[in-house]
Amino acid sequence: MVKEMLIGGNGEMQVIMDAAMANRHGVISGATGTGKTITLQILAESFSQLGVPVFLADIKGDLSGISRPGKAHEKITERVEQIKVSGFNFQANPTVFWDIFAKQGHPVRATISDLGPLLISHMLELNDTQTGVVYSCFKIADDEGMLLLDLKDFRVMLNWMGENSKALKSEYGNISSASIGAIQRRLLVLDEQGASEFFGEPAVKLEDFCRTDFSGNGVISLLDATILTQKSPRLYAVFLLWLLSELYENMPEVGDADKPKLVLFFDEAHLLFEQAPRVLVDKIEQIVRLIRSKGVGVYFISQSPLDIPEDILGQLGLKVQHALRAYTPKDKKVIKAVADTFRDNPKLDVEQVIKELQTGEALVSVLNKDGSPTQVERILIKPPQSQMGPVTAAEREQIISRSPYKGRYDQDIDRESAYEILKKRVEQADLEENQALRSKKSSNSRSKGRQSAGEAMLKSAARSIGSQIGRQIIRGIMGSLFGGRR
Repeated sequence: MVKEMLIGGNGEMQVIMDAAMANRHGVISGATGTGKTITLQILAESFSQLGVPVFLADIKGDLSGISRPGKAHEKITERVEQIKVSGFNFQANPTVFWDIFAKQGHPVRATISDLGPLLISHMLELNDTQTGVVYSCFKIADDEGMLLLDLKDFRVMLNWMGENSKALKSEYGNISSASIGAIQRRLLVLDEQGASEFFGEPAVKLEDFCRTDFSGNGVISLLDATILTQKSPRLYAVFLLWLLSELYENMPEVGDADKPKLVLFFDEAHLLFEQAPRVLVDKIEQIVRLIRSKGVGVYFISQSPLDIPEDILGQLGLKVQHALRAYTPKDKKVIKAVADTFRDNPKLDVEQVIKELQTGEALVSVLNKDGSPTQVERILIKPPQSQMGPVTAAEREQIISRSPYKGRYDQDIDRESAYEILKKRVEQADLEENQALRSKKSSNSRSKGRQSAGEAMLKSAARSIGSQIGRQIIRGIMGSLFGGRR
């Protein structure tokens, strides 16, 4: 059975997207106040109604209404009639609220090891030399089983590396105190921005973003990012990139399915690529190109499609362009470039129309069943069936209280693992050594044999960790496309 999604129309025709093409990704762009949020909302609820789980970030705090049915309004009725939408009715969508700071939803956590050195370095805005130190830190931790969970674990490992840089140099390269100091200062800033609440356990399970409800509707996972993007936009970007890479690694191949297995909406997409090193952009491009085979659709939302690197923009099948304003010569060049991304329609002067679009109007192109783009059309975006605007605090709390994930992620986990075991072993070794010294009554009986770098590291790290942060765990999973997991 072919599944289709109505995006909008103009009275003479409708633009409908075949759900089988939805894993070919897309972009929603336009100036502030032109209707991008409503377009995102109608796409998300359409996917949910097709049984496709959705993950989206709520940047402005006005998407939570997707969890409630909309209300009748004369303008909505007028729009429905203009577009000739059949069977329109107001309805809510199954929604789970998430929040890294655990204020507006269930907490979301991952470990330092999960993210890996490349994303950590990008988040900290490190230079090449400092990034090399971070890679060394992860390599040493991996070699010696000193797995990293949170910011405190990371700090302690860096401290130990600085204290033992000479012993480590032959195997892991030069580790300068200046680089370590710079990284530590960046970590302090990150901690002040609230990142310590993100790093730790229990780590979020990816399958919790890929659920359907008892009616077969896709569950919409809504990440409240209103505070996150203000306090730490780099952490927001890194979290989304980590999520993308983890889904790529863990989801099975599905081939050409009749609909996606999961759809992601990344608002403020320019933050994903802003000041990102070339190696990171290359990896994002690789994932976007390949993750469609896993049945995952990725949709970027930004003021201009040119905020997205050209190699990635060329892979996006759905293009929804709301109005852009031309106040300067630079603006006019941008509009011309945007117009050139569409397949021509002889009935439209696309470059001119982009400047004339009203709120709720858009230029739209989708993919045909053979994968080729349709010619661009000027349409009215259909109204959402869910509530436009946010829910009340009481309504949000009620939805959270009924969530199947209530209590699953609420409490931090600090269970005994490698850190506690290592600390006990070193304390026991010190106790036995002191007993031997007392029995021989010799202050010079300590072995003069040279310790290996690994032995020195384990003892020094254990003492350092024990004295500085007490009961912190060193645990995680290594190796990912970004150098972290698996």
